[in-house]
Amino acid sequence: MGGNSVGHAHPHQHGHDRKDGGHAGHGHGVSADADRRWLSLALVLIGVFIAVETVIAFMAGSLALISDAVHMLTDAFSIVLALVAMRLAARPAKGTYTFGLKRAEILSAQANGLTLLLAAAWLGFEAVQRLLHPPEVTGWMVLVTALCGVAVNLAATWCLSKANRASLNVEGAYQHILNDLYAFIGTAVAGVIVMTTGFARADTIATLFVVVLMVKAGCGLLRDSGRILLEAAPAGLDPEVIGGELAGMPSVAEVHDLHIWTITSGEPALSAHVLVHPGGDCHAVRRDLDKRLADAYGLTHTTLQIDHEDPVAGAVPPASAVPHCVSGHGPTHRGTRRVH
Repeated sequence: MGGNSVGHAHPHQHGHDRKDGGHAGHGHGVSADADRRWLSLALVLIGVFIAVETVIAFMAGSLALISDAVHMLTDAFSIVLALVAMRLAARPAKGTYTFGLKRAEILSAQANGLTLLLAAAWLGFEAVQRLLHPPEVTGWMVLVTALCGVAVNLAATWCLSKANRASLNVEGAYQHILNDLYAFIGTAVAGVIVMTTGFARADTIATLFVVVLMVKAGCGLLRDSGRILLEAAPAGLDPEVIGGELAGMPSVAEVHDLHIWTITSGEPALSAHVLVHPGGDCHAVRRDLDKRLADAYGLTHTTLQIDHEDPVAGAVPPASAVPHCVSGHGPTHRGTRRVH
């Protein structure tokens, strides 16, 4: 969790534990089965083409085709991980796993990003070797196979576009296959150059282009999944801005212990301790805050502890001395907001 204080920090902690499953997330829901079908279809298309392309790549002596096959293999791996993660995430919460296994997809995204970078490192090394000592390349085989790859990737991209891309897994696999499409276009261009000019290094240059795409995709997956695992506030949700807005709502004296994090892809959550001015209607405040968070920020999984401010000192008394008004439904960015 990040640490960012505004005003002065209070050691006061939440005075209750709420065992609440919260609202349903923005996950696959009833479309989970359809998502699995689309991903499975894309996996079959990619798997068949990988086998064919690998054989042709060795026959043609093309590193570009081998790199495309490796890239597609990582795409297939990402789809398999996504399918497994979707199965695990669909299991109900029980026992000590109070959120279920929703973050299985985030772990698979981490693994997928790492394999992309490892494959890119190997292909980059091979490409440098071939730049120094270019082998014979059969241009027409490279061209025909690359054009077939374009067709297969178009079909697979279309399949994944039908699935729920709010999932980091699905979006990651989609972006990978889209990158593969660009890579095959580059390989086809390399095949034309080899055929027409005999410039064998064009094949290796196309490989380096694929390597760049793999590094970009891998770093993106590691970054996005890492933010979720480290419980950073989701992109577009600034705790400073949200905390200030909540503290400025009618009857609100102070908002502190504000945490915003992501449970899994597309499921942001928020918790906070809110103090209401003496005499304020904490029930109404809680309803207003919930509505504002849902309408303005899409935050529907919230836990709000609402207490009355100490009428004398205007400070936060010990938890045992404060009558808890209401708890909302419902930890990461710690901050303090106070309205005097």
